[in-house]
Amino acid sequence: MKFLTITAIIFSALLSAQDFANYAKYEKQNQEIIAKKLTPNSVLMGDSITEGWFSTDPDFFKKNNFVGRGISGQVTSQMLLRFREDVIQLKPKRVIILAGTNDIAENQGPISLDKVFGNIVSMAELAKANQIKVVLCSVLPAYNFGWRKDMHPAEKVIALNKIIKNYAEKNHIPYVDYHSQMKDSRNGLDQIYTEDEIHPTAKGYEKMEAILMQKLSKI
Repeated sequence: MKFLTITAIIFSALLSAQDFANYAKYEKQNQEIIAKKLTPNSVLMGDSITEGWFSTDPDFFKKNNFVGRGISGQVTSQMLLRFREDVIQLKPKRVIILAGTNDIAENQGPISLDKVFGNIVSMAELAKANQIKVVLCSVLPAYNFGWRKDMHPAEKVIALNKIIKNYAEKNHIPYVDYHSQMKDSRNGLDQIYTEDEIHPTAKGYEKMEAILMQKLSKI
């Protein structure tokens, strides 16, 4: 009886973890890639910025053999949980990680930048352990969060980007700097690239594509 109780608790915890990570979102697409034995050039791991990228410009993904694995609202711990399913099992040549905005917004509660960084490092280490090349991206500029008016995240974004960049340089990992090329005078996302101060418009994604492809052309 005690064994059954413990088993039930463990099973319940696993279900909660699955719900937390939203494994099901890309399950069908992942299985199709595996069944067809396709090899993506890159998987783009991220949140709503990455999810919106694919929906705004699917041709960019198709012509470059990129796979988008962004889920709106997710923090880095959720991405780490689903990293094996949404990245590793697809066996891409590389993974491009853009993460951290929602951690700074405390979507799942307060978290230190060190822990956010640790989740990003864990994703990078998992990729490298599976012979997948890693590209790390700066968090996009943010002056305000529409859903967290009490926050002023610009300086935290800069601080997290500095940590990510230092790690990338020390470990010879390509670093894509969206922030410095898309910020305004307040260190927010320039209005020419956004309508809500967080998510890029088509013009914003066009700028990101140029920045990303310029970096990839050099590696």
